[in-house]
Amino acid sequence: MNYHPKSDFMRVMFERGFVADCTDYQALDEALVKGVLPAYIGFDATATSLHVGSLIQIMMLRWLQTCGGKPIVLMGGGTTKIGDPSFRAEERPLLTDAQISANIEGIKQAFSAYVQFGDGPTDAVMVDNAEWLDALNYIGFLRDIGRHFSVNRMLSFDSVKSRLDREQSLSFLEFNYMILQAYDFLELHRRHGCLLQMGGSDQWGNIVNGVDLTRRVIGGEVFGLTSQLLTTSDGRKMGKTAGGAVWLNADRFSPYEFWQYWRNTTDADVGRFLKLYINRAKIVLATAVTTLLHGAEAAAAAEATARDVFEKGGIGEDLPTVTLEPAELAEGVGIVQLFVRAGLAASGKDAKRLIAEGGAKVNDEIVTDTALRYGAGHLAEPLKLTAGKKRHALVVLG
Repeated sequence: MNYHPKSDFMRVMFERGFVADCTDYQALDEALVKGVLPAYIGFDATATSLHVGSLIQIMMLRWLQTCGGKPIVLMGGGTTKIGDPSFRAEERPLLTDAQISANIEGIKQAFSAYVQFGDGPTDAVMVDNAEWLDALNYIGFLRDIGRHFSVNRMLSFDSVKSRLDREQSLSFLEFNYMILQAYDFLELHRRHGCLLQMGGSDQWGNIVNGVDLTRRVIGGEVFGLTSQLLTTSDGRKMGKTAGGAVWLNADRFSPYEFWQYWRNTTDADVGRFLKLYINRAKIVLATAVTTLLHGAEAAAAAEATARDVFEKGGIGEDLPTVTLEPAELAEGVGIVQLFVRAGLAASGKDAKRLIAEGGAKVNDEIVTDTALRYGAGHLAEPLKLTAGKKRHALVVLG
């Protein structure tokens, strides 16, 4: 895939290896750049906890929020009553309303560790599709929604076709699942302005149905994005052990067992899992390597400086520093010279190019004038120089 994303979210999805497929990469990317984009992932309530295989989808919601989008966590209180037949050999056991409600309460526990819920524009919301599915009028639903679906096309999706090819029974109840999931997207678009459905690549057919239905009924542009189905390097499905599933809830899988599961990750999988699951993987690496060479105290000080500069917008106490004496400031020192002396530009020409492209900042304000000069009066407080997003230096009065 040679597409180069413009939005932070799509850039992260590509760089960290999430993306399997998308209905329209460019149009989705442009929609993400325009403003806050609401997106959802659905989770059926088939157990009292999700297992670690669902973590890749939860991380997609987390990254969406981190990059300025609005996550919608959809609980499948309605669709669980049918069960997703995708790539299954047999029908799921039917659960009672009470079992489904108990499962939803259990599943909710994990999400607050990954996304922030609230009433703000990018705060996550949790909804239950039973709100609209339980109240459907069957005849009305068939007339308004069913007419948009081709049985021939539904039979062509791999999730259904593979089961029929094996001559395994597919009940009419299960066959309705993909219609109801598509209807979820339509309802979330109406109720929450949702523009994107995400899920694992095994949900591609269901997601495409939802995109098509919403476009047909509403007439607007909506999108689908799938992640890779995660397996370990030896081909095993993510989240399974000899003892059973690796659950996210502590009452089903203790924090110690959870830690041990990740501790036993094979070397071939470590880098991939760090990219998918750890926002601060590079910080962990930087701190560990710096500790080996310079000691824990120096590593902690460097991390604190970086946190102050990058996260809090502060000055930091451990940045490279240029000290200017009052005598050389009598006629002022040019901004181009400052960037060169600070090591943020290789030459005056390089510094001018950096300024012209909008990549130079002084005290977090973009500099556009290459003729700027600074005197002693400008250095009552240290000046913070920034080149690009990650290179900083200080200028102080000697």
